[in-house]
Amino acid sequence: MKAAEIMRTWFAIVKPSAPLLDAIHLLLETNQRGLPVLDDEGTLVGIISEGDFLHRRELGVDYPEGFWLEWLLGKDEGQLARERTRGLRVDAVMSRHPVCVDENATIEAVVKEMDIYQISQVLVLRNKKLAGILGRTQMLVALEQHLRCAEGSRP
Repeated sequence: MKAAEIMRTWFAIVKPSAPLLDAIHLLLETNQRGLPVLDDEGTLVGIISEGDFLHRRELGVDYPEGFWLEWLLGKDEGQLARERTRGLRVDAVMSRHPVCVDENATIEAVVKEMDIYQISQVLVLRNKKLAGILGRTQMLVALEQHLRCAEGSRP
């Protein structure tokens, strides 16, 4: 099975100049693990993922226990985290070298990349352009379908 056969072809993207809080809202609204970052010409320039928010000291905030995104996006306008992040843009926090695979990559090759980089999704390229996102969820769905088909073909 190839990456192109099971990748997600609908996904949200974000521009490098977008406010950081907009990216957080978009991640939460779309339930994506990361957002591809495309410039005005549509060129992939990075990815901003949940981990980029969790592991970046330049945000200058010690997050409280519990679900930190809810705290960060809280309604209290005076919160330090909200004030500091209001002026930050996606390009200040994004990963500039996202892990990508070609659309013809085998699932085994995709899993190997995920294991090497300890990530849960990769970006899929077609002719060096972003074509999709392939994550563990899509692989599990494909595996389930494969197993159901194999189960149905037994005598």
